[in-house]
Amino acid sequence: MNVQLQQLAYFMAVAETRHFTRAAEQMRVAQPSLSKQIRALERDLGAPLFNRARGNVTLTPAGEALLPLARRMLADAETARREVAELIGLRRGRVRLGATPSLCAGLLADALARFHLAYPGVELLVEEGGSRDLVRDLARGELDLALIILPLQSHDPALDTEKILSENLVVAAPSATAWRKPYVRIEELRGRPMVMFRQGYDLREATLAACRQAGFEPRFAVEGGEMDAVLRFVEVGLGVAVVPSMVLDGRPGLTGTPLAPPGLRRTIALARRKDVEPTRAARAFRTVLLDFLADAARQNTLPQGVEPVRENG
Repeated sequence: MNVQLQQLAYFMAVAETRHFTRAAEQMRVAQPSLSKQIRALERDLGAPLFNRARGNVTLTPAGEALLPLARRMLADAETARREVAELIGLRRGRVRLGATPSLCAGLLADALARFHLAYPGVELLVEEGGSRDLVRDLARGELDLALIILPLQSHDPALDTEKILSENLVVAAPSATAWRKPYVRIEELRGRPMVMFRQGYDLREATLAACRQAGFEPRFAVEGGEMDAVLRFVEVGLGVAVVPSMVLDGRPGLTGTPLAPPGLRRTIALARRKDVEPTRAARAFRTVLLDFLADAARQNTLPQGVEPVRENG
């Protein structure tokens, strides 16, 4: 078998465009040359990868099986290329980081600023998404690191997770009408209009589970927002929302009231693939991030309700 990375790249282009001519244009190669390489790949693998009908190209079962493997192999090859480039001094590197919306709106900006100051030549690419999407992108090789919420919805033995922070979930309400007491019980949300995140948000699942455990279904005033939209909807009085305490930092129009003990907390972890050695740039980012969090904890500048996690005591 003599499968080449270029053949896999051609296969990916056809799989994504579902069209041989458009794939050839995307890869900047003559269409007959692309088709020849695809046929050679099919011959080496011993199975057709595409059903070819006029104007309708679809993946065969073999093609469907190859797609995630090809995506990962190409991503790993790009990581290897950049790592070698770092070692020989051609480039300073790149960090592809995934993070949940609450972290992008909170602590991450300051950590990125510190990293950029220390390593101005390193390219930073940030992907914002829910934990499940970020775990998928890590598995595909599309991210080097991701800040995700534990526990994961499904066990993935290919991931290494390092707990770094724990934080309260609070009930956000307009400051003028917020509860004037230390805690609010989850039962007090029964019948109260709520602003709810879109499907796929970890916070949505945590809120629904807590309400159902308390014996009621929450009443949605607005449903389907991202973090910034949810906070703005709460600010204008459409309803309350369960959010991480850190996102209220710098929002005087909102007040977060913790849920009655034991309340709701979540754990934030830094995740990476176990089967791929992190690049020098990714290792440097991890060091800067952990140093930043340690300094913030010592200086008592972490947002209210946020605490560092030390897994080894």
